[in-house]
Amino acid sequence: MSEIVPAEQLPVLPPPPRSENPYWTYLSSLDSEESQRTMRFCLERLARILGYPNGESVPWGMLRFQHTAALRAELAKQVSIDRDGTAAPWSPSTINKHLVALRKVLEAAWMLGQMTAEEFHRAKAVKSAKGGRRAKAGRNIAEEEVVAMLTVCLTAGDLIGLRDAAVIALLQSTGVRREELSNARRSDYDPGERSLRITGKGNTSREVYIHEVAARYLGRWLAITEDIRGPLFAPVNRWGQAVHRPMTPDAVAKMINRRRLQAGLPRLSPHDFRRTFAGALLDDGVDLARVQQLMGHLSPTTTADYDRRPGRQRKAAVEGLAKRLPRPEDL
Repeated sequence: MSEIVPAEQLPVLPPPPRSENPYWTYLSSLDSEESQRTMRFCLERLARILGYPNGESVPWGMLRFQHTAALRAELAKQVSIDRDGTAAPWSPSTINKHLVALRKVLEAAWMLGQMTAEEFHRAKAVKSAKGGRRAKAGRNIAEEEVVAMLTVCLTAGDLIGLRDAAVIALLQSTGVRREELSNARRSDYDPGERSLRITGKGNTSREVYIHEVAARYLGRWLAITEDIRGPLFAPVNRWGQAVHRPMTPDAVAKMINRRRLQAGLPRLSPHDFRRTFAGALLDDGVDLARVQQLMGHLSPTTTADYDRRPGRQRKAAVEGLAKRLPRPEDL
C-alpha cells in the first residue's frame, strides 16, 4: 500500500451497483476481452496503491488531482521482475497504460454524475511518462522449435496432442491472436479455400489463410471431432472426449507453455507466433500493407514494429567481424 496516498484520505464505502460503478462502466465499454483483461489489471494495481482491495471498491468519483498526482508518482517507482530474476523499473509505455486506465475510469465517474466537469479535468491532468522506447518484448520462434513442439504433441498419440498440434500449426500459419483463435468457429473455416474468418479487436472481421501443411494438421483434428458443433478448438475432458465449448485464451497460453516445456524450449508465448509470422512475411518481401491486412492492424505503424529486417542487417554486419577473431580450437 502506498505511503503517499493513504487510504484514510478517501472513505471506505460499499461499492455502488454495477450500473453505477465507474469501474464496471468503463470495462464494459471495451470491445475485446483482451482490452478488458488488460485494463482491469491496471485498475486493480491502481486500487492497491490507493489502499483498496480491488477496483470496484474504489470511490473513483472522489479522486482529485492530489490523488492522481500521487498515483503517477507511485507508478514511476514500480518495478517488474525480468525472466532472469532481475528487477527493472516499469517502462514509460507501461506507466502510460495505467494512466490511460485511470483517466478513462475518471471519465466514467464524470459521465455517471459522480464528479463535476472541473473536478474531472483537474484530476486527469497528470502528465504522461516520457522516455525512450525499450526493446520489444517477446521473441522470434525458430523453425526447429516449432518442429519440436509438434513432435511432442503427436508423440502423445491422443486427442489432446492432435488438437495441440493443430493449434500450433494454425498459429504458425496465420499469426492470429489467442483470443481470435478462441473465438473461431468451425463454420468460419472454408477447407476448399483454406481460409478462416476471424473476429478481431473492435469486433472487426478479416480473412486469414492457412497454408497446405497447417491445413493437414487442422483437418485431422476436425475429422476426428466432426460431431463437435460450434468452436474450432474445444477442450478435451478426462475421458479423452472433446466437449462442446471453446478453448479459452488462457487455456491456449497454458497449452503453449506446457508443450514448450515438454520440448525443452526457452520461454515463449502465443503472441510470439504472431511476431514470428509478421517478421517472416516481411523478410520474404510481402509488402507492409498486405501484412497489415493479415495481422488485422488498424495502423501500418503497428505492423512496422514487427519488421525485423533492420535487426537482421545489423546482425549480418557484426558477423563480418568473426574473421578477425581466432576460433578456440585454433589456439
